Parts: sequence; structure tokens; C-alpha cells
Amino acid sequence: MNEYVYNEIKSLSEQYKRELDKRVNLRIEEMRKDDKSHYLLYGVLGIDNVEGDQIDIYQNKGRFLYQYAGSFLEKAVMICFKHKFHNAEKARVENPFEGTPKNFEIDCLVGTDAHELKWRDATTDGDHINKGRRRIEAIKYWGYTPIRLMFYEPQRKQARDIQQKLKALYMEVGGKYYSGEEAWQYVTNYTGVDLNEILEAISRES
Repeated sequence: MNEYVYNEIKSLSEQYKRELDKRVNLRIEEMRKDDKSHYLLYGVLGIDNVEGDQIDIYQNKGRFLYQYAGSFLEKAVMICFKHKFHNAEKARVENPFEGTPKNFEIDCLVGTDAHELKWRDATTDGDHINKGRRRIEAIKYWGYTPIRLMFYEPQRKQARDIQQKLKALYMEVGGKYYSGEEAWQYVTNYTGVDLNEILEAISRES
């Protein structure tokens, strides 16, 4: 295990834990002052006030957790890339076609390899395909290779079908698409850092 990279990611995880805890506690304090009149509907559907309160708290906590988990993993992956490629960076490319947006973000650009980093993507929105196509084609237009890394695959069939269509789009333009175990292995092969091993060690310590 690379000790230098491990220490950087460990420090990042501690920072994210503190920020997540602070954000959740602040929201719980705010929720104590919220209007609870909607609990009437919970009761009609067989959910008592205690359980309803827990559901509301965990719904809010879950939203923060997903946001922080995705942001943390993206930054952890960037640490791995920058360890091997010091010029690895976020970048933007202009949309050369009609319509919005004006530009597209590349999460990690290394030479001509334009990486999109996703901890997971559970969307079932069909418009997601059209947005993905515009982004991929714009990146390809500017001479980059679009590469998508999604570390956790969705569980539902409709979301999986969307991902298969996205994968086909990447293949059409000569791009690359890795998900699940393949995404973790890509980072290891590309950077020489076993990120999954590092995260498992940090999780055990926590």
C-alpha cells in the first residue's frame, strides 16, 4: 500500500466525516423547529409520530451522505491520479454544437484521457441519455477520449438499462466505459494505487 497516498486519503476522509457530522447535526436542530402537521398523513398510512420523525431525519441524512460520499470518492480518485500524473486536473470544454450547456466539465483530464468520475448513477431519466450523448460528442470533438468510471453499479433494472445505453454511446465514439470492479481495477492499473484497498483499510480503522 502506498503510504503517502494512504495518508492523504485518510486525512481527506477525516475532513469529510467532520463536515458531514456538522451538516447533519445542524439539519436535525433545524428540523426540531419544523411544522409536524404532515405527520397526520403518516398516521393515516400507518406510520406513528416516532417512526415518522426517524424517517424524516434519515431521509435528510441520506441526502447529505450520498452527496458527501460522491464528492469524497471523486477527490480520492483525483489524489491517485495526481500521484502518478502531476498535471491531472479538472477541465472544461466548450459545447461546439447548438443548445445548452455552453460547456462541459471533465472531472479528471490526463493528456487526452478525459475521465468522468461517478461513485454511482441510479438515474432512470431517459433524457439522461441525450445529455450524455452531447457531453461525450463534445469531448470527442475537441480531440479527447471520453472515459467513464462508475464505481458502484445501480441495483434497479431501469437504471441498469440506462447505463448500458450510456456504455454503448461511449463505445460508438471510441471512448471507454468501466463500472463496478472494472472501474476500481482501472484506477489501480492507470495510477499504480489500489484505491479500494486503501478505503477498506480506512473503513476498518473507523
